[in-house]
Amino acid sequence: MKNREKTQKIFKNSCSAIPGGVNSPARAFKGLDMVPLIVDRGQGDQVFDVDGNAYIDYCCGFGSLPLGHAHPKIVDAATSQIKKGSSFGISTSIEQEIAEFIISKVPSVEKLRFTSSGTEATMTAIRLARGFTKRPLIIKFNGNYHGHADPFLVKSGSSVIDFNQESASSGVLVDAVKNTISLPFNNPHLIEKIMRDPFYAHLIAAVIVEPIAGNMGLIPANSAFLKTLREETERNGSLLIFDEVITGFRVGLGGAQGIYNIQPDLTCFGKIIGGGFPAAAVGGLAEIMDKLAPLGDVYQAGTLSGNPVAMRAGLATLKEVAKKGFYNDLKEKTDIITKPVQKALDGKNAVLCQVGSMFSIFWGVNDVTCFEDLELLDTLTFKTFFKTLFDQGIYLSPSPYETSFVSSVHTKEHLEFTRDAILHFIDLHFQREKTLVKSACEAY
Repeated sequence: MKNREKTQKIFKNSCSAIPGGVNSPARAFKGLDMVPLIVDRGQGDQVFDVDGNAYIDYCCGFGSLPLGHAHPKIVDAATSQIKKGSSFGISTSIEQEIAEFIISKVPSVEKLRFTSSGTEATMTAIRLARGFTKRPLIIKFNGNYHGHADPFLVKSGSSVIDFNQESASSGVLVDAVKNTISLPFNNPHLIEKIMRDPFYAHLIAAVIVEPIAGNMGLIPANSAFLKTLREETERNGSLLIFDEVITGFRVGLGGAQGIYNIQPDLTCFGKIIGGGFPAAAVGGLAEIMDKLAPLGDVYQAGTLSGNPVAMRAGLATLKEVAKKGFYNDLKEKTDIITKPVQKALDGKNAVLCQVGSMFSIFWGVNDVTCFEDLELLDTLTFKTFFKTLFDQGIYLSPSPYETSFVSSVHTKEHLEFTRDAILHFIDLHFQREKTLVKSACEAY
């Protein structure tokens, strides 16, 4: 067991000053029966806690860090800007540079508006959709998480699952969610039925979706589902919004929409485009984006939107991931872990899902296509799994409903060490399960 004396003291003191001792519920280690990780620094593919313990990091800022921690080019970009000023509330040239870079890589995006968080980006996207279409209803999908704005807190994913199993967070008024319809993910027939319903059809402003869901564990959409979304929204004049806050520039230069070859009307970006600093954006067709103030009558603003430090760090990151072979190399690294683990889980009551450098292991289920499939998810086994790896210096995303990530700086040695630790856990877990079943049968 690791010495975590300083961690325990800091967390105890934090609980006196910060609700729950954390500034985001996803960091709380809820359900794990252990004190959260408190980081002192990060370097490469590792983080180091305040007690000096090292952990191979597969959370990677919940996907924000494809280049790992303290990458020299990002450090240089950020510090060079800080020396010139870290915030102005005034436009800078770097905003135009990174906007043009993103537009050049994502064909569906003609114009872009930066925000400071993914929540702001998705909130802006639905306001923009309502303003553009003059319609009230938004369709989302169960287990998809689009930030913590009131209209989205209906059957959401991410850490919302751990804290409130009901349809909305406490404090969210019924009036705030009455125009949000939440449907099962990956069900093209139901979306077709709703979109063609005479009552609903001409009230639906937009459909928002995580094309590769990353907040109920990793569950990719199937092609038929996304194709239906595109066809049905085009048919009745609704907008299709892709929430690529996680997948944008993580699964490829063109994001998930590049993989599925489907162009949405609006796309929400975050995480990677800030290079580890707070930054997000909503982008899409110029006709729609020009409804935003000051050109149009849809209001959005933010003193720190397009913050120059975040923009410098983000552009430095995007230039690195745009280099030839980056995503192939990243997937090959991830495969060192995932391919043997998938083989070891074959025929067992668990499954590993992977898209590129993103992966999740679901315990207690052997097929996952939607949030409803997680009803029998074995969260107790996840807890044991997480703590077992944590004690060996391996840090996965700390919830069975989150996704883990690999960065370009994860070393082969660390990847193989992680692979072997997971395989050993699988072997012991299913041996123990087999023994328990045999003992029960003999007793019977």
